[in-house]
Amino acid sequence: MLRSLFSAISGLRANQTMLDVTGNNIANANTAGYKGTSIVFQDTLSQMLTSASAPAGNRGGTNPIQVGLGVQVGGTTTNLNQGSAQATGRATDLMIQGDGFFMVRRNGEDLFTRAGAFSFDSAGQLVTLDGDTVQGYRADAAGNIAGGNPVDVTVPEMADENAANPLRSYNIGGDGVITGIFDDGTRRPLFQLALANFANPEGLERAGDTAFRESTNSGAAQVGAPGSGRRGSLIGGSLEMSNVDLAQEFTNLIVAQRGFQATSRVITTSDSVLEELVNIKR
Repeated sequence: MLRSLFSAISGLRANQTMLDVTGNNIANANTAGYKGTSIVFQDTLSQMLTSASAPAGNRGGTNPIQVGLGVQVGGTTTNLNQGSAQATGRATDLMIQGDGFFMVRRNGEDLFTRAGAFSFDSAGQLVTLDGDTVQGYRADAAGNIAGGNPVDVTVPEMADENAANPLRSYNIGGDGVITGIFDDGTRRPLFQLALANFANPEGLERAGDTAFRESTNSGAAQVGAPGSGRRGSLIGGSLEMSNVDLAQEFTNLIVAQRGFQATSRVITTSDSVLEELVNIKR
């Protein structure tokens, strides 16, 4: 059989994967916090027809003669560039300006996301659209932020309007501090949101619902307050939109389509050559 047939089949598979990746990016062009993915190809093993030879006597050296055996998907890379800001006016919609991820907990597992569309539930917990609880640091009765491990951001005052000094309003600052404004006019920090960063954020695994989880190559989560270390600050009343560049994605569609078409033509040509061989004895 002709090697070109199998090389072309690998090209069809690789370009189909490129179409899959590009199609997913375009589908998420309006997904808050989504980070686009690009694909990288690499060649496979090459068949050695003649090995290299060293110079000897009056003869010079020769280079190896090799024939490639196709293409394969080398990997996918995540584009972590900042997405554009969309103002929503909702106090619990938050956007990270800079590096870092919101830390949320889903069924006992810590996940990380750039999508800051949060809200308070009936128990006063700050949750995502899917009910994952946002993580942060609790403030004591004096308003001092305690360190340690992050916990669920829960503001019981949100659910109790009959308290002796009920909570009237709140705001979330760029440092992630949720400040409560009480009926008697006092203001007191209640919680501070936590942000996580990683040595290799591109190594994170996608967990669905625009969230990521740690992998063996991302490094452990480095959790801290917004604005500390390499963690960015927060912008209230805004969401980070998808960083997908539609112009680039449609160009990638054309490239993948033409690549698929070209490798299909290789199969057709190889088939014609085989047909000629079969018909030699006619």
